[in-house]
Amino acid sequence: MIKKSRGERIFNVFNICGMIILSLIFILPIWHVAMGSISDPMRISAFSGLILWPLGTPTLGGYKLVLQNSSIAISYANTLLYVVSSTVFGLALNILAAFVLSRRHMFFGRFMNMFVLFTMIFNGGLIPTYIIIRNLGMLNTRWAIILPAALNAYNILIMRTSFAEIPEELFEAAQIDGASYFRILMQVVLPVSKAIIAVIVLYYAVQHWNAWFQAAIYLTDRKLYPLQLTLREIVLLASENSITGDADGQDVLIYRPLIKYATIMVSIIPMMILYPFVQKYFVTGVMIGAVKG
Repeated sequence: MIKKSRGERIFNVFNICGMIILSLIFILPIWHVAMGSISDPMRISAFSGLILWPLGTPTLGGYKLVLQNSSIAISYANTLLYVVSSTVFGLALNILAAFVLSRRHMFFGRFMNMFVLFTMIFNGGLIPTYIIIRNLGMLNTRWAIILPAALNAYNILIMRTSFAEIPEELFEAAQIDGASYFRILMQVVLPVSKAIIAVIVLYYAVQHWNAWFQAAIYLTDRKLYPLQLTLREIVLLASENSITGDADGQDVLIYRPLIKYATIMVSIIPMMILYPFVQKYFVTGVMIGAVKG
């Protein structure tokens, strides 16, 4: 046992207190929304402040309205489609780009790496991007959400750093056996890069699950709206058209605060379920790609 100095003990106390405060800051908003989503609608309308337990008799009326709302169901399906397609498509492109950039003997390799880094710092901005999307005929289509965010310079650099740390002897052995570059990528690089791939998958999934701004700019058809854009209308705009249905014969407007909380919970639950399964890969992968040399 190593005896800790007085300064180390004081640091540990402040460190633990700081972690507890940060944990409460992160947990309390979710707890507040979760308790509000099952509270009595009459009580919650007249209540202001932090909700630590259900107000009145707990009810699932808000969730019932959310699940019955056709616009939310359509938006949920759209978001799942955007997340899955964008993640798969983006991951494939990032793997190919990172593998090429990680090869030490690639012609103009340093220039290409600097070019990717340049695009991460500087970009054309919203108006030129909108003009490009319009000229390509992708306005008000699903491609306007999927394609522009497919390649991410930050993700490419992280994955490139991870690929570059793979021992060169593995590549040389595969080349001696006659393996092509594509086979080396599929049978050598990817099997030993599960951690960084899990990190990139989580990055893409969270990014597209929470995205709403691109949809607000490029989409006008409500049938193409993602969940977050519909949630924005319900929570911020309080649109009566976005709240439909019936709950036990009562006026649905009474349930408006309850629907806001329930919709928020429905939108964050999938990411909360996904994270524990990739947490061990996430921690390892972040450390692997932390140094961008």
